[in-house]
Parts: sequence; C-alpha cells; structure tokens
Amino acid sequence: MKVIILAGGYGTRLSEETDIRPKPMLEIGGKPILWHIMKIYSHYGFHEFIILLGYKGYMIKEYFANYFLHQSNVTIDLVNNRMEVLNNTCEPWKVTLLDTGLETMTGGRILQAKQYIGNEPFMLTYGDGVSDVNINSLVQFHQSHGKIITMTTIQPEGRFGAVATNTDGLIEDFTEKPQGDGTWVNGGFFVCQPEVFSYITEGNVTIFERTPLENLAKDQQLYSYKHDGFWRCMDTLRDKIILNNLWDNNQAKWKMW
Repeated sequence: MKVIILAGGYGTRLSEETDIRPKPMLEIGGKPILWHIMKIYSHYGFHEFIILLGYKGYMIKEYFANYFLHQSNVTIDLVNNRMEVLNNTCEPWKVTLLDTGLETMTGGRILQAKQYIGNEPFMLTYGDGVSDVNINSLVQFHQSHGKIITMTTIQPEGRFGAVATNTDGLIEDFTEKPQGDGTWVNGGFFVCQPEVFSYITEGNVTIFERTPLENLAKDQQLYSYKHDGFWRCMDTLRDKIILNNLWDNNQAKWKMW
C-alpha cells in the first residue's frame, strides 16, 4: 500500500522558518519532520511514498536526490569525479516526488496522485504531524468496516491550564495541559479506497477537508479511528521547540524504530 504525504503548503504560521525552507523540511533532532513521518510508516512495513510538493518543493527533491550526502560519510575524489559512500545508511524507500502547484489546495494535490495510485487502496497524511498511532491496527480497522475512508481522530491538548473549583472558589484541581474540550478532530493518518478520488470534483481548488470529506460523511463512507495516544503537529515555533525537546530527552513517543 502506497503512502501519500501532503507537503506543499506555505506553513505561514512558521514563517520564521518557512521563509527559508518548506515546513516538511523543518528538523527534529537534525532530521526533517518529513523523514520522521516516513520512518513511522516504514516501521510498519510501508516503504513506498508519493510526496505532493508545492512551496519550495525543489528543496525536498534535493534532499532525496542527495540522500547519501545527508545521511552518510562519503569520500569525494575531485580528480576523478567520483564519490564513495563509506557507510550506507539508506532506507528501503521508493519515493515519488510530484510537483502539484504552488497554489493548489489539498484535494487538488491528492487528485494529481491518482495515476500513480491506480485502483488500489492507499494511505494519506500531512507532512507536519507525528504520532505513535499503530498503522497496522489502523489498516485492519479500515478493512473491517468496508467504507471508502478512515480518518484518524485525536483530542489535542488544550492551550491553557484548567482549574476545577468548589462553590467558594477554592481550587481543588489544576491541570497544566488538559486534553481539550472532549471533541475529536482530524489527525491525518488516513486510509483510503481509490473511490475517494471521485469525491474530489473541483480540481485544484478542492480543499480535501471541506467538500470531499463532508460528502463522504453524508454518504456514510467516512469512519473515525480514535487514537488516544501521542500526536502533535509542527504548526508553530512553540511546537517545533516542544518536539525537539522531546527528541533530545528520549521522550519522542513517535520513535518506534
């Protein structure tokens, strides 16, 4: 089963970093978050990826085109124009990199991958979120209900601390990072049947999270896989700092490899 990764957005809320490089190339522990996402899938035996490019997509192409330079020690013989890789640390990946347009919306990007998917189920996620979701369990759940698409849903942390008080105002409980308001939201990590392409009807301006998912829900073809474990996206500079701190302190729950 192939894995589609959306990696073409501007990342405007991280403009401090994304003025220089695309958000999927922002690093956790010295490796792009895109690499971490691919390692999650690869851990479960899924090694074939289609990465949908847009903003500064050439930097993602360069990263994979020169993967050995980024990952390995090399000897470069300038006289004979040869390079020797001293320690092969490559991954068992096949990576297709598609330029899907600078202004194309998520649905339009996904539609452009149709010819590379064929009539097979596939997985889909965003290029800025990591999780300890069990991909094998997700796929098994998808296969069990027989609908077109399964969306992993999560409960993000609340932004502010929460307090519980008695009637006199005495604080009886304080939670620094509550789980949120109890609602489940889109966490990416989809499993899709190829029929999902027929719901992307507005071309490049299709926002996948709007009309396609709304119509799939109306047609009772959209299932939720509830994940109550770790999940975090790199949406702001604060998120980037948190993810790097987790990695540096050996608390990166998404690191299963």
